Amino acid sequence: MRKTALITGATSGIGRATAHEFAKHGINLILCGRRQERLDTIKKALERTTDVHTLNFDVSDKVATFEAIASLPEDFKKIDILINNAGNAHGLDPIQTGDTDDWDAMMDINVKGLLYVSKAIIPQMTERQSGHIINIGSSAGKEVYPKGNVYCASKHAVLAITEGMRIDLNTFGIKVSAINPGLVETEFSQVRFKGDAVADSVYKGYKALQPEDIAEIIYFAVSRPAHVNIADLLVFPTAQASSTIIKKSN
Repeated sequence: MRKTALITGATSGIGRATAHEFAKHGINLILCGRRQERLDTIKKALERTTDVHTLNFDVSDKVATFEAIASLPEDFKKIDILINNAGNAHGLDPIQTGDTDDWDAMMDINVKGLLYVSKAIIPQMTERQSGHIINIGSSAGKEVYPKGNVYCASKHAVLAITEGMRIDLNTFGIKVSAINPGLVETEFSQVRFKGDAVADSVYKGYKALQPEDIAEIIYFAVSRPAHVNIADLLVFPTAQASSTIIKKSN
């Protein structure tokens, strides 16, 4: 019996790479994102190898999230794997000059969005007493760095929620994991720096993690035997020792 995975933030970066990795292993896919054109492109590429359904909604919109997941056709209603990948960073400012709109965007997507999607899907997992939830955290959930204040807070929250889920869902036999990447070369910096040229320098002078690296780790986690749960995993590129220490070539 083929498994079905729902992936949020599937239109780029880690989400898109995970969709490709899962498709290679015959996992049916529900791809969620805000950009329908990109969802269509990815679906077209992957439906040769697996069954794909797309959902176009914003995870920070509670009503839209519940309506989208409720609209799934019968063949996709049973979700075995949930990848809570949608997330963002806005701005890199000290707390005293931070933009409250940036704060709202990070909390709404990184924390509340993760909760809304999980709330829509967990009941069917508890009913079946099986399932695997993977929350994509960040090294920013393990340490706080200068000007990272609210983003780091949102990712610390992801880890706390993951731990709470693992405890509460333990009696149902549901696996809950956190995968926490360091620097991954995606569109993430373009969003954080709002298209400023500084975004182009973030990954210069060293080899950052690639989305495919994280996708392979996510597949490793979901493919472990029933008695094994990768509870919490932190992964850096070799050049990175912490959020602020990165070995760069001149």
